[in-house]
Amino acid sequence: MSLTPLDIHNKEFTRSFRGYDEDEVNEFLDQVIKDYEMSIRDKKDLQEKVDQLNEKLGHFTNIESTLNNSILIAQETAEELKGNAQKESKLIIKEAEKNADRIVNEALNKSRRIEMEVEELKKQAKVFRTRLKMLVEAQLDVIDAGDWDELFDEEMDGESDETPDYAETKA
Repeated sequence: MSLTPLDIHNKEFTRSFRGYDEDEVNEFLDQVIKDYEMSIRDKKDLQEKVDQLNEKLGHFTNIESTLNNSILIAQETAEELKGNAQKESKLIIKEAEKNADRIVNEALNKSRRIEMEVEELKKQAKVFRTRLKMLVEAQLDVIDAGDWDELFDEEMDGESDETPDYAETKA
């Protein structure tokens, strides 16, 4: 148990024949009491400051812990967002590649279809040309045939003898 200023003040010493001077001892005890009271006050003030600083330290420790947690959460969220963005970009690229393949395939199919139509039109043009040539040659053969000369000769002979009456032919 520690001494209090009151303990020092109330302390009584036994008297002896040749003891210390009582006034000197009392003055010294008064000085000790004052110093001891001041030490106790200083200790109390320092303890209050320590308590306040410990409270602040606890507060700042909580803030630090909260900030660390916030940083971790922010990092995790950033990583998650980055991962999601990469996944989404891969999906977009795959979709674009699929669309590009579809467009290329459609263009190739259309090109083949047009090529087949062109070939079919060429065949039809050849057939038409051949038929037209055959028709023209047949007509030229008819013109070149000697029947025309005979026909003209007969008509000429027939015109001089009789003129056909168109009115009779109609009736």
